Amino acid sequence: MIDAAAWVARLDTPDVGETDAAEFDAWLAAAPVNAQAYRRTIALWHELEAAAPQVREELAQRSKAAGRVVRPLFGQPRRRFMFAGAAAAVAAALVVVVALPPTGPAPEITNQTFATAKGQHQRVKLADGSVIDLNAETKLTARISGSEWRITLAEGEAVFDVASDKTRPFTVDTAQGAVRVVGTQFDVRSRDGELTVTVARGKVAVRSAGADASAEPVFLTPGMQLSLGATKTEAVAHVDPQATFAWREGRLVYRDQPLTAVVADLNRQFPEQITIGDPALDQIRITGVIVLDNPQAVTTRLALMLPLRTISSDRGLLLLKK
Repeated sequence: MIDAAAWVARLDTPDVGETDAAEFDAWLAAAPVNAQAYRRTIALWHELEAAAPQVREELAQRSKAAGRVVRPLFGQPRRRFMFAGAAAAVAAALVVVVALPPTGPAPEITNQTFATAKGQHQRVKLADGSVIDLNAETKLTARISGSEWRITLAEGEAVFDVASDKTRPFTVDTAQGAVRVVGTQFDVRSRDGELTVTVARGKVAVRSAGADASAEPVFLTPGMQLSLGATKTEAVAHVDPQATFAWREGRLVYRDQPLTAVVADLNRQFPEQITIGDPALDQIRITGVIVLDNPQAVTTRLALMLPLRTISSDRGLLLLKK
C-alpha cells in the first residue's frame, strides 16, 4: 500500500502520467484517512519549503564564520504538482499530464495578426527564427518596425522564445507596459488590466505604460517574475519559470491563487463553462496544478478534497459548497 509521503514524491516527478492519476484517484477514494494523510503531508511539505531560505541563510553564516563551505540542506524548490487549499484547511490534487495535440509546422511571418479562440493554442515562427506560443483567447500582432520586431499583445498570454540578434531588438507592447529583449525566453500575460512577465532565459527590461521617459525600467533575469497591477503597483518575485510555461503542455500551475482566478482561466480553455454558484467558495486558495483534460474531470478531482460539489446546469458546470 502506497502511503501519503510516497504519493507526494511520486506526483512531483516531471513524467507523471494518466496511470499515476488514475491510481492516485483510486487511493484517495479508498478511505477518508488517505485524503487526511495526504493533506497533512502536503502541509509539512510547505512548512519545510517555507523554512528552506532561513536554513540556507543560517548555514551560510555558520560556514562563513567557520571559514569553510557548507552545502545547503535544501536546494531550490522543485515544481509542485499537488493541490493544497489554504481556506478551511482543504487541499486537492490534479496530477494527470495531458499533452496538447501537435501544432504542425510553424508558419513564417513578417507582419501578421494572430488570434486564438477558447481552448485553442497556436505556435508561430517569425522570419528570424523566434517562436511564439499563444495561449487560449489571445490576440497579438507581429511586425517589423525599422530594425526591430514589435509585438502588440492586445489581450492574453504568450511564451516568446526570441532568437539572439543584437541588431534587431524585440519588443512586446501591452496596455500595461512594454517588454524589451535581445535573445531570451519569457512569458507575458496581459489580462483584465494586469501584466505578468516571467523570464526563463536571458534578460528583459519592463517599462510600465505612462512611465517617465527618464525612469529606469525593471530588469528581470532567469527565474524572476514581475507583476504589474491595475494600480501600477509593481511586485517582483523569484519563481520556477517552467511552472508558468506549463500551459503549453496542458497544465495550469498555481501558487496560493483564489478559486475565482482558477475558474476564469479554466473557462478560457474549455467551451463548457464552469460557474461558482456559492460566494463562500470564491476565496478558497489553491496551490498546485490543474490538468486540462476536460472540465468534468477537473471539477470531479477538485470535489475529492475541496469543500465543493459539482452539478450540471444549462450554463455548463456549477460549483456549490458541500
